Amino acid sequence: MARRRGIMSDHFKEELAKELGFYDVVQQEGWGGIRARDAGNMVKRAIELAEQQLLQAKK
Repeated sequence: MARRRGIMSDHFKEELAKELGFYDVVQQEGWGGIRARDAGNMVKRAIELAEQQLLQAKK
């Protein structure tokens, strides 16, 4: 099975994890150690940021 390549850069994911308060878990256990809720919140925040950028680009 081929490994999927992530859409978000590692740096961006780390910044989101810091903002959302679970970066310590990532450092200790890797990305596999985060809760599903944290992963969902990270995706939700990434979408919010992307939408903001799109709105700003339209102005």
